[in-house]
Amino acid sequence: MSNRAQSKPLAVASANSEPERKAERTRRLEIELPDYLPARMLNEFVYCPRLFFYEWVEGIFAHSADTIEGELRHEKLETKSDPLPPPDQEAQIHSRSVSLSSETHRLIAKMDLVEGEGGAVIPVDYKKGNPREGEEGPEAWAADRVQLCAQALILRDNGYQCGEAIAYYHATRQRVRVPIDDALISETLAAVEGARALALRGRIPKPLVDSPKCPRCSLVGICLPDETALVESLPEFTPTPQLSLFDGDERANGVPAQPEDTIRRLVPARDDLRPLYFTGHGLIVGKSGEVLQIKERKKPVQEVRVGEISQVNVFGNVQFSAAALQGLCWAEKPIAHFSYGGWFYGLTQGLGLKNVFLRKHQFALSEDGFFCLSVAREFVAAKIRNQRTLLRRNHIEPPAIALAQLKRYAQAALNADELDELLGIEGNAARVYFANFTGLLKAENEGSEAPFTFEFTRRNRRPPVDPVNALLSFAYSLLAKDLMIICHSVGLDPFIGFFHQPRFGRPALALDLMEEFRPLIADSIVIGAVNTGMVTSDDFIRVGPAVALTPRGRKGFLRAYEQRMDALVTHPLFGYRVNYRRVLEIQTRLLARLLTGEAHRYVGFETR
Repeated sequence: MSNRAQSKPLAVASANSEPERKAERTRRLEIELPDYLPARMLNEFVYCPRLFFYEWVEGIFAHSADTIEGELRHEKLETKSDPLPPPDQEAQIHSRSVSLSSETHRLIAKMDLVEGEGGAVIPVDYKKGNPREGEEGPEAWAADRVQLCAQALILRDNGYQCGEAIAYYHATRQRVRVPIDDALISETLAAVEGARALALRGRIPKPLVDSPKCPRCSLVGICLPDETALVESLPEFTPTPQLSLFDGDERANGVPAQPEDTIRRLVPARDDLRPLYFTGHGLIVGKSGEVLQIKERKKPVQEVRVGEISQVNVFGNVQFSAAALQGLCWAEKPIAHFSYGGWFYGLTQGLGLKNVFLRKHQFALSEDGFFCLSVAREFVAAKIRNQRTLLRRNHIEPPAIALAQLKRYAQAALNADELDELLGIEGNAARVYFANFTGLLKAENEGSEAPFTFEFTRRNRRPPVDPVNALLSFAYSLLAKDLMIICHSVGLDPFIGFFHQPRFGRPALALDLMEEFRPLIADSIVIGAVNTGMVTSDDFIRVGPAVALTPRGRKGFLRAYEQRMDALVTHPLFGYRVNYRRVLEIQTRLLARLLTGEAHRYVGFETR
């Protein structure tokens, strides 16, 4: 059935109020909680309810330097695990890494240390940081007090006497005693009830506002507290024929080009990890410890630490040992498979994100025609504006009529009433853009005697019949691969889109997110690689009607691709500078905010 034939259901969906649609989606997403609430999760709930929701309800966790250091310290404690004597046995107690649960309160905990004598015990919990400075000296933080009280309640429910607990803060090497009194017990039980109620509601709490807790949080790059708050504050989009589009210094419909005050950049500007590429035939990849060992004809050629790579990209016939595959899957390092000609055809990866709630929202909203249209408008309008920007920046003499046409098409995209209409607008804009693409290429063609030139007349694919089209197809393939990996890491299904409709084997959502970045990343890489000589006419071969890169040309283009992805750019909405690979992740997470109801619109990424 065509999208045009679905225009009436679209109108019906748009008649429903947004609160009604959100309520209906919430009713569909029933949450079943685990039997026991970990005491550590209770600590997270008191510290930050949003952090608790991410870790316990959605099963999301990310390491930081602090969490890794804490994990290593607890691993040392667990190697000295001792059994806990029964409460009726008269004995000196000094038991490490004790796991117990409470049937009364439905709590569970792994206690670092339980010490005491006979049935009277004291739980001791090791903390990395400093204690709180109170009026009468060092005090345990509120979240730590509740966690220790939960451990005391678990011990009491198992027959032990427990009147106090101890928090040991490693930074100052101080033991801070916490009395288990009625007030603390009431506070802890209220926190247990609040945590369970929050999880059952299934709606993530709002982020903390300008909180000093956020910069040290390991999930800050996933939570995006300041970014989420800013997007939530934006005015709702209302299509209007009189919409005034920005012309380089302001954005449309109440969205500023940059906020008046640049928000905190809590996410790293760049990722320290780097992609690993295999571009030769006959390579064999093994693994020893945490190191990948690459061999060619049984001779070692290189070693790479697993912890230093973000992904693996394989072109052609490369063999991986079972140990290497298992190690990469365990470390959540995806392996992207390409044909020798650069055609992306699959991923090998670990279990990935175990949260299904975001995907359930995604599946439900993909059937909502009004929602699909509203998101697709932003994808297409941002893409057309970025195409226009690229022509203005790089064309020898940008035609005024082409710039005017693209401006009108961007306006029309934001006012489209149906997906079919939007597809037509996107296609017409692409026709105007690629008709002027040759003006962006400044490499000197060597004349008719050269086997290949960088003359460009029109966009073609499957197969590309000239070098420029071959580079464009390769760049789009690499970008689609990166967005598929990011979709998996965020928890989205890359095959369920909103603008691109489902089709066998097509990563529709990855292609949706790719639209606004085609000019800024893929097309810019091709222009830069050709104009700077990173790829020359000698780097191509003809295979039948198709033109493909040689191994040397592929290496040069991959180098240009990684340089572009690592280039810093100012985010137009948030005002801070991050590289393009980080921008892809931020935009994907902002789309996820829309799916879960934390934001009421998606704002495409555009540059001036």
